[in-house]
Amino acid sequence: MSFAFLTTDAAASGSMLPSIFSLVLIVVVFYFFILRPQQKREKESSKMRSSLEVGDDIITIGGIVGTIVSIKEDTLVIETGSDRSKLRITRWAVQQNTTPKEAAAPAKK
Repeated sequence: MSFAFLTTDAAASGSMLPSIFSLVLIVVVFYFFILRPQQKREKESSKMRSSLEVGDDIITIGGIVGTIVSIKEDTLVIETGSDRSKLRITRWAVQQNTTPKEAAAPAKK
């Protein structure tokens, strides 16, 4: 039985350095290409959901299109269709706010 991986030889420790470097590189690439953009998208979605107002036109995750009639802490009441049906949904179910917002006033020169 050989325990070559336990040796403290200079050659053995030198061959371990590239494998550790490649592992660290993979973790860094994973963070910058997968985790960081996902966190950014979640932050933007959370900001959009917290800024919803009565009268906004929204689309839910399930594809239901409606206008917000009332807002409570975690739920919204939306009005859909021409027959003015009302649905109560949770705030996290809102996928997109389609109400056009006014652009911020341009900076004065």
